[in-house]
Amino acid sequence: MIVITAKFRVKAESVDAWPEITRAFTEATRAEPGNHWYEWSRSLDDPQEYVLLEAFDDDAAGAHVNSDHFRQAQADLPPHLEETPRIINGVLPIDGWSELGELAVD
Repeated sequence: MIVITAKFRVKAESVDAWPEITRAFTEATRAEPGNHWYEWSRSLDDPQEYVLLEAFDDDAAGAHVNSDHFRQAQADLPPHLEETPRIINGVLPIDGWSELGELAVD
């Protein structure tokens, strides 16, 4: 599985609208074959930063970056950003979530 974390620093005038700005792209990505999750969160420390967690089957990530909705996002999203997003990605030998045993709930 390819797991990706990306940080987006959004312009102050766009930050509250970011969920709507990214809605079509987010929905299209979640509908892609091989997508496991595509989830946005807003930083508690920096209100202009959104964090994106995403995961794809190994062979699905290429289709994602070559999709029409990805190309549309490449045009639509940068005008709302203060800087180029930062990303960490890697291939992990997993197929989903595991429990965090150290914080097990009885």
